[in-house]
Amino acid sequence: MTASTDPMIRLDSARRMSHGEQLARQARKTPDKIAFKFEGRSLSFLQLDERVNRLARALAARGVERGDRVAVLMTNRLEVVESYLAGCRLGAVVVPVNFRLAAGEIAFIVDDSGSKALLVDDGLAGMARAVRAEQTALSTCLVTGGAEAEAGEGAESYEAALAAASADPVVVDVPESDPAFIMYTSGTTGRPKGAVLSHFNLLMNTLNLMITEGISGDDEVWLSGLPLFHIGGLNGILPYLILGGTSVILPSGQFDAAQVVGMLEAEAITGCYFVPTQWQAICAVPGVSERSLSLRRISWGASVAPPSVLQAMADTFRGVANYNAFGQTEMSSVTCVLLGEDAVAKMGSVGKPVVNVEARIVDDQMVDVAVGEPGEIVYRGPTVLQGYWNNPEATAEGFAGGWFHSGDVCRMDEDGFIFVVDRKKDMIISGGENIYCAEVEAVIDAHPNVKEVALIGIPHERWVETPRAIVVAVDPGDPPSEEDVIKFCRERLASYKKPTSVVVVDELPRNASGKILKTVLRDEYGK
Repeated sequence: MTASTDPMIRLDSARRMSHGEQLARQARKTPDKIAFKFEGRSLSFLQLDERVNRLARALAARGVERGDRVAVLMTNRLEVVESYLAGCRLGAVVVPVNFRLAAGEIAFIVDDSGSKALLVDDGLAGMARAVRAEQTALSTCLVTGGAEAEAGEGAESYEAALAAASADPVVVDVPESDPAFIMYTSGTTGRPKGAVLSHFNLLMNTLNLMITEGISGDDEVWLSGLPLFHIGGLNGILPYLILGGTSVILPSGQFDAAQVVGMLEAEAITGCYFVPTQWQAICAVPGVSERSLSLRRISWGASVAPPSVLQAMADTFRGVANYNAFGQTEMSSVTCVLLGEDAVAKMGSVGKPVVNVEARIVDDQMVDVAVGEPGEIVYRGPTVLQGYWNNPEATAEGFAGGWFHSGDVCRMDEDGFIFVVDRKKDMIISGGENIYCAEVEAVIDAHPNVKEVALIGIPHERWVETPRAIVVAVDPGDPPSEEDVIKFCRERLASYKKPTSVVVVDELPRNASGKILKTVLRDEYGK
């Protein structure tokens, strides 16, 4: 691939605001500025830009073209960022994959998206081998860390592929309306749905965050503790990329509060996001309020923060702006923000809609409900997804009435603050991870000793919620053990989805229509 010599194509590309072009712009403006750091390694904007060009060319040489899908199966690392931006630059559609999923779950995502290439890190090479054995359409597999042999026949070295490619600029005119990412969300029917997000969707969400949280200078430094396969992890780094700031990436699954406090100080972090339980641990680190910190804003979300945690954050980080972000993948993702100044007075609220997001709370006939009454929150605006990949039925259902249906039951108070009441989509949030009951129930239902099952969430000191399975045995005289059910799930699901406790009952409570009454189960077994 060579850079286009057509001046009109080059001019069109220069007008674009896609994040692939944003990187090139920053590389020209501030080539030596550090863009990303990870475990002692750093990349300047110029170095990152050159590696992204090499990867884009390596993929193009292997047949990846504009519109083709590229799956990325990696833990947090610099290569994730390179992979995402190379896809954007090439006009390919990036498919981030949750590395915690089981091989069968990953294979479904790769197959459903029709991914032509898989980029994987050395620690997940064995998983890649299992996925590639599932009759997928993959024709290319690039592996970091010299572990290509572990990923199976035909897998290649990520670094060797980059070394063999040119770092010359890649000029592909990628309109902002093109799909940029397919972010798979767990489905209520047992299969995940791929939310198609355009370059424009992500750009508008990025600008929303910059406006709402006052992210405005190239001296900003972001501490990225979220998984980069999550929409929140992706969106966290994008404002800093546009501004020419720096993002410091934390390793996956290695949260240590004392280490985080040390990094906040050493890296002069200006902004970061953690879930409430993590903030609780950070605030409990001895001497944290006396450290020389550069924080301008702190953010939290994924679950409700108890008053004690909010107070601890306010006491520990005096004068630092505090934000609670609420949203969902389909909205690219933030829809509402609660400012720290309102956190106590509006305890439990998710705040008000951000710039460019219009929200209503409606009944089943799409009529606005009265103030204080519950209804489904629906959205419009430039951050709404393009649709669900390969799923026109779900797309039609999600956009019924011309607004995007969130599945969240909310109410709005007289001051315009929104409160989440319940979820139409039966979901448990455990440690910030969404667990959809129908998906887990479908697995447990396949257990030979289980006749029926219902999944509920119960309180957990660390994870806020954790799944509990309520099962009816095929043979009441020989019910499945708790260990047996959990082991059965562990072999078929991501570990965080498996129930952590099992209760065997004679029958499940139902209403007159035969629907299981989970409210009754929560009252009896949800403590």
